[in-house]
Amino acid sequence: MAKKKVNPLDFAAFLEGIDENFPTVQVLDVNGKVVDESLVPDLSDDELVELMSRMVWSRVLDQRSTALNRQGRLGFFAPTAGQEASQLASHFAMTKEDVLLPGYRDVPQLIQHGLPLKEAFLWSKGHAAGNEYPEDLKALPPQIIIGAQYVQAAGVALGLKKRNKPNVAFTYTGDGGSSQGDFYEGINFAGAMKANAVFFIQNNGYAISTPRELQTAATTLAQKGLAAGIPSIQVDGMDALAVYKVTKAARDWAIAGNGPVLIETLTYRYGPHTLSGDDPTRYRSQETDDEWAAKDPLTRFRIYLTEKGLWSEEKEEAVIEATKEEVKEAIKATDATPKQKVSDFLKNMFEVSPQSIQEQIDIYEAKESK
Repeated sequence: MAKKKVNPLDFAAFLEGIDENFPTVQVLDVNGKVVDESLVPDLSDDELVELMSRMVWSRVLDQRSTALNRQGRLGFFAPTAGQEASQLASHFAMTKEDVLLPGYRDVPQLIQHGLPLKEAFLWSKGHAAGNEYPEDLKALPPQIIIGAQYVQAAGVALGLKKRNKPNVAFTYTGDGGSSQGDFYEGINFAGAMKANAVFFIQNNGYAISTPRELQTAATTLAQKGLAAGIPSIQVDGMDALAVYKVTKAARDWAIAGNGPVLIETLTYRYGPHTLSGDDPTRYRSQETDDEWAAKDPLTRFRIYLTEKGLWSEEKEEAVIEATKEEVKEAIKATDATPKQKVSDFLKNMFEVSPQSIQEQIDIYEAKESK
């Protein structure tokens, strides 16, 4: 039978069926039941428990950080509750030798990658010591410029490839970040160079207050990767097992020399964009909040592990109490760190201060010594 002739000028036809190429990968439904046995990742019981522990840790860290911010003991903070599977399950598929380039909401992954909690708190307070990383920590500080970490990740990934390292550079941005020029430049460069990168778009539905549907006409954010020749996939970002499975496959693909992968995680932040004045009730309805609350990543993973006999209230309470103690000790050490002086800011500008700056340093040191 002759193939049906396609009208090359039928622009509407170009847009039809795009969603069919980007089905949402899911392993656990909202009730914690496996929907696709073939996609269940090969994780040991101990690894499953460790992943759940990290997600509970992250939820408690979010709660305690919010309280500390309200007390004036922390500075900038971007809430993470709701995104635990998207953040921690993706990180769980990486190794310590992989290079993390986080956005400002990705502090939980950064801590799990090796940054001491005290330094994370100091970074929140704008203290220079928060950027002093252990030598073996393969990561950059959280990027504040939206999407800029994608360009950095492309360069790091190319470096890994040129040095024949069996590792990836992995980075995160939000749905708003996927509308930035740096996003496109980063994936295009990495794609052209077949660099060892895994890019994440954590689609929580809002770029601060701008709904995702007002940001782009694209029906999925994953499809943006195809323009750069990058295999792209959409995953249920509230499903820890699905996120881990997809990330592990993407990492394997990248280190095999095939180039980068773009992963869109469908997720939700339960709190405001940041604690710097955002009020989500002005742009999100209670109905929407309730809909996503029913998809809580901790709830579905908790059900799954409990039914396997791997999790209990006692285990969860132990993680909660240990995290509270960890936060207590870290904020105590943070409070004890000497405050920065104006002369310190000036000294940190250059390795060798030019005369104009040195003159200012001398002036302020004289004032500060009184």
